Amino acid sequence: MNNETILKISSKSNPSSVAGAIVGVFNENKKSRVELQAVGAGAVNQAVKAIAIARGFVASTGVDLVCIPAFNTIKIENEDRTAMKFIVRGIN
Repeated sequence: MNNETILKISSKSNPSSVAGAIVGVFNENKKSRVELQAVGAGAVNQAVKAIAIARGFVASTGVDLVCIPAFNTIKIENEDRTAMKFIVRGIN
């Protein structure tokens, strides 16, 4: 995980702000990937919207975003919860 950033998304996350964060991580830190983590249907919805918006933000620069969805088990208040993990990579 040395070249990865994890953004935790909630159902109250603003998709445009998250999209800006995704693009910012790629631009400022020269990261090769960003991971979004979402628990629950509302959070997953906001994450998917953010990825679509971010893809539009970078399209004019010739970069395309690719998203790899996966499941992840995380601990929340000492309980195992299933989260959706979205690995977002930029390709030229």
